[in-house]
Amino acid sequence: MLELLNKIDDRYRTVTEELTLPEVLKNQNKLRELSREHRRLEEIHQASEEYRRLLDDIKEAKEIITAGEDADLIEMARADLEENEPKVAEIEENLRVMLLPPDPNDDKNVLVEIRAGTGGDEAALFAADLYRMYSHFADSQGWKVEMLSHNPTGVGGFKEIIFGITGGGAYSQLKFESGVHRVQRVPATESSGRIHTSAASVAVLPEAEDVDINLKDADLKVDVYRSSGPGGQSVNTTDSAVRITHLPTGLVVTCQDEKSQLKNKVKAMKVLRARLLDRAIHEQQSKIAAERKSMVGSGDRSAKIRTYNYPQGRVTDHRIGLTLHKLPAILSGDLKELIDALRQHDRADRLAAASAE
Repeated sequence: MLELLNKIDDRYRTVTEELTLPEVLKNQNKLRELSREHRRLEEIHQASEEYRRLLDDIKEAKEIITAGEDADLIEMARADLEENEPKVAEIEENLRVMLLPPDPNDDKNVLVEIRAGTGGDEAALFAADLYRMYSHFADSQGWKVEMLSHNPTGVGGFKEIIFGITGGGAYSQLKFESGVHRVQRVPATESSGRIHTSAASVAVLPEAEDVDINLKDADLKVDVYRSSGPGGQSVNTTDSAVRITHLPTGLVVTCQDEKSQLKNKVKAMKVLRARLLDRAIHEQQSKIAAERKSMVGSGDRSAKIRTYNYPQGRVTDHRIGLTLHKLPAILSGDLKELIDALRQHDRADRLAAASAE
């Protein structure tokens, strides 16, 4: 452990020095990359210093006890040992987690895509509920939410909605939300009071930067057309809607929310970049999954991951077997307990895999 920590401390000092170099300060991509590494290394460095201090205190206490010269000193040394040895064990466990290979996307902003599934209008209403839930959670974290594209229904729901969330560590908090979310409740339009089951799919994509995805103009087909639906006086009279097709993969992104063709193109390109990065990530995860199965981090969006049961006021995450009887609070954005449990499960899974290697 100490040998590895020494190497990390050396790297921490190197990165700290590099961040002051004029050539780095002029290179935004390099500066961003080093800043992210520095934040991670600084956390490990601080824990490492505390770990070393405790090891020195324990060593000194054991030497006093072994010498056996002063009864009062021996008693104090034993008290120090009793206090510090559990602390060392706790810090060692925390360091093992910190030393796991980091997800390079954890610090990134995200794009969230929610689509109504089985259940007709009720599924569309549930998609709107999920949008509000994530928006409230983002607000609680001090993050910014930006609508990118939406396809509303006449009853107040969404067939599809895509929005961005900007804030430090957004992907690390929300990446386990991808999958099928199921709701069990009596629809407002149901006169007989029968409980219906509907579903919506959620995809959380890390926002791609220019350095992540290199898009060539030759690989893109851009079409413009007149928007449809609500959106202002000029929305149906100008060719403001944009459809971008990525020819190598066949991915298609459309955006018509803005009256400006340029703004729609910028938003569509943001979504396309995120989808291409997500595609690359899932290809990589598929290779990893062939070697080991990760229950939480598999990213299988066809799997039912969570059920929101209104009659019983409960939310159940099926991947980790966690049930919380606080449905109203969760739908209002209180996701911390759920997210913390999912992240803890993922860490345990990765620690077990690292130990087995």
